[in-house]
Amino acid sequence: MINSMTGFGRASTDNDSSNKIFMVEIRSVNHRFLDLNVKMPKSLFSLEDKIRKLISENISRGKVDVFISYKNYNKSDVVAKLNQNLADSYVSCLQELQNKYDIKNDISISLVARFPDIIYTEEKEENIDDIWEDIKDSISSALNMLLDMRRREGEKLKNDLTEKCRLIKVDVENIEKLSDRVVRAYKTKLTERLSELLDSVPIDENRLSLELAIFADKSSIDEEITRLYSHISQFLNTLDDTEPIGRKLDFLVQEMNREANTIASKSSDLDITNFALNIKNNIEKIREQIQNIE
Repeated sequence: MINSMTGFGRASTDNDSSNKIFMVEIRSVNHRFLDLNVKMPKSLFSLEDKIRKLISENISRGKVDVFISYKNYNKSDVVAKLNQNLADSYVSCLQELQNKYDIKNDISISLVARFPDIIYTEEKEENIDDIWEDIKDSISSALNMLLDMRRREGEKLKNDLTEKCRLIKVDVENIEKLSDRVVRAYKTKLTERLSELLDSVPIDENRLSLELAIFADKSSIDEEITRLYSHISQFLNTLDDTEPIGRKLDFLVQEMNREANTIASKSSDLDITNFALNIKNNIEKIREQIQNIE
C-alpha cells in the first residue's frame, strides 16, 4: 500500500468535567527520513517522549510537525499563597517607622496584604498521567486523520505511477520490435558502401559477416530490454507492498533510467532513440512523484 508523505490532521478534546481543552495539529511533508518536531506548552514537556513514540509507531518517513495547545479553565487549580518572610519584613519596617517617628500604630491585615507579592497565586501541579490520558485521544484522532489523508493521496499516486509504467512498457515493446532492424539496416548500408568503393571487386562475405557480428554485439540492446521489463515488473509489484516502499522505488527508478540511457547511447536508429527518450521522460515524472512516497 502506498502512503504519501503529505498530510494534515487536527483534533481537540474538551473535558467538560475538568474544563480542560486540548488542541492538536499534525502536518507532514516529504523528507528522506523521519524528522519529527513537537511544539507544546512547557507544562507538557515531560510527555514529549510518549508523543514521539506514538507518532513514530505510525509514520516512518516525512517531516512531521506537531502543534499542541492546552487550556485549563478550572479555577480550583489556582491557589493563593502567602510570602511569610516578605510579610515579616514589611511589618518589621512599619514597626520601625512607628518607633522612630512616634507614629500611631494602625498596622492592619488589609494594609500589609496590599504590599506587592505578599499574597500571590500559584497553579497546582497537575497529574501528568491524567493529562496524558486526555491528550492521547486528541493526538490519536489527529494522527488518524493525517494517515487517512496520506493513504488517499497514496492511492492517487499509485494510479498515476501504474499508468506511467504502462506507457514505459509500451515504448519498450516498440523498441524490442525495432531492435533487429538496426543490424539489417547497418548491413544494407555497409554492403552499398563497399559496393561503391570496390566497384566490380567481389565483397568478402566472411569479412562482411565478421563486421556485422562485431556491430551486432556492440549495438545489441537485448539485455537492456530484458532488464527494463524486469524493473517495470518489480516496480508494479512493489506498489502493492504493505511496508514503506519509497526508497525501494527510488532505487528501481535509477536502474530503469540507467537502462534507458544505455539503449539511447547504443542505438543509431532514430525511432528507437525517440522511444528511449519517451521512456526517460516518463521515468523522470515517476522520479518526481516517488519523492513524496513514504
